[in-house]
Amino acid sequence: MRALVQRVSSASVTVDSRISGEIGAGLLVFVCVMQGDTEAEGIWLARKVVNLRIFEDEAGRMNRSLLDVGGSALVVSQFTLAAETRGNRPGFSTAASPDEGKRLYEHVSAHIAGHGVRVANGVFGADMDVSLVNHGPVTIWLDTASA
Repeated sequence: MRALVQRVSSASVTVDSRISGEIGAGLLVFVCVMQGDTEAEGIWLARKVVNLRIFEDEAGRMNRSLLDVGGSALVVSQFTLAAETRGNRPGFSTAASPDEGKRLYEHVSAHIAGHGVRVANGVFGADMDVSLVNHGPVTIWLDTASA
């Protein structure tokens, strides 16, 4: 499972001209389920996301987690994180099937919420417009294969 995590001042997802999810300060989490991923990777990823110490403390150091600051998470499915870019046209054959991708994407989102974090979501499989203000900027790549 892969995730691209961005610390944001705000973020939202729009589908068909309607906002489907939005947050203030917190994390925008793009999630890609890979072939062979299980619930265990989802639990690991959710725990990692909520405990990443990428928010500033009183001294200005990145030393506080999403849980510490009481931030929210906007969780968005993004199969393109599975891109294989050997040529000029990316391939996505290592991404999980849509049914399995949706099931485990929802699993990750639920486990983030299970830590007491307010979670908003994109719409799985939809053509989404994502808006964000990346604070820092801070962007972190997570991959359960390298955990």
